[in-house]
Amino acid sequence: MNKNNYALIMAGGIGSRFWPVSRAEFPKQFIDFFGVGKTLIQSTYDRFLQICPPENIFIITNEIYVDIIKKQLPNLGHHQILAEPVMRNTAPCIAYGSMKIAKLNPNAVIVVAPSDHTIGNQEGFVEAINQSIEAASHNKCLVTLGIKPNRPDTGYGYIQYADDVLNTDPSIHKVKTFTEKPNLELAKSFLQSGDFLWNAGIFIWSAKAINKAFEKHLPEMHEIFQQGNSFYNTTNEVAFIANAYLQCTNISIDFAIMEKADNVYVLPSDFGWSDLGTWASIYEMAEKDYVGNAVIPSEQVMMYDSSNCMVNVPKNKLVILQGLHNYIVAESNNILLICPRSEEQNVKNITADVKANFGNKYT
Repeated sequence: MNKNNYALIMAGGIGSRFWPVSRAEFPKQFIDFFGVGKTLIQSTYDRFLQICPPENIFIITNEIYVDIIKKQLPNLGHHQILAEPVMRNTAPCIAYGSMKIAKLNPNAVIVVAPSDHTIGNQEGFVEAINQSIEAASHNKCLVTLGIKPNRPDTGYGYIQYADDVLNTDPSIHKVKTFTEKPNLELAKSFLQSGDFLWNAGIFIWSAKAINKAFEKHLPEMHEIFQQGNSFYNTTNEVAFIANAYLQCTNISIDFAIMEKADNVYVLPSDFGWSDLGTWASIYEMAEKDYVGNAVIPSEQVMMYDSSNCMVNVPKNKLVILQGLHNYIVAESNNILLICPRSEEQNVKNITADVKANFGNKYT
């Protein structure tokens, strides 16, 4: 296994669309949604053990989740957990992680990935990542993975790719455009065109290439984190980062770098990917009974004249449902949510209303 391979796993989100199961104090990346014995972040970590030496896997998260990560990933060294003092989106966390890793190994090639995705085909994922690492290590480029779409989904961003390909790998294409979540008609046209992919939010680049991209396209942020070169991987790192983050703008890596850089390439991929952004994505991946009900866990749930429901309730609770069709039923943390599946996009708005009425007690 190449010692220059590194992973930076982002684990700072709060997963508000999975409320009430996912809450700010214990969000979705730390939950075993499918009852498989591993949380999402544990599954992500295990995938990267096939790509990087364990000492080269870093987790970046909000400081309030550090203890949870230590408990769920006990083999991590303290220096492998990067604690953000405030939430500032993905650009600052990638700038921080990339410079910290570059200080350890200037020849590092870094895979940046969210902690809360699921992968159906593990071998296909590892193959795509290794192919991208090979490309990034021999070219001054920024590589992202694009997922071949099978439906006109309005919940994902899209990547349009050009005919131009990487000299060393003709299956990796130059990126033409990035598009944020489109409306349904636009998503249908993307699917029909054949040159659009879902944006998986997984990036592969050398430490040198990404730091150079920050220097060119986001120089203020580059300068902020460059000032920490004498502090990274020392006892002074935490104090430096606490001050650095207060100076950072809230901006995503897509807006800050990927949409501006002219050396961005995409590898069209298909390995059973889901970003688990909503209850619909859990429903899609979960096992279902003969009338389409996905019940997790299923030991004490009884359903009568009900179909196509997504049910997630505590193990120790007996639940009887009758006459429900196409509903989400989710209970956790002394909160019960019953919502039509067609209205699940309102869950985020509901949590905002709950916070306005009851404070942080239930969010």
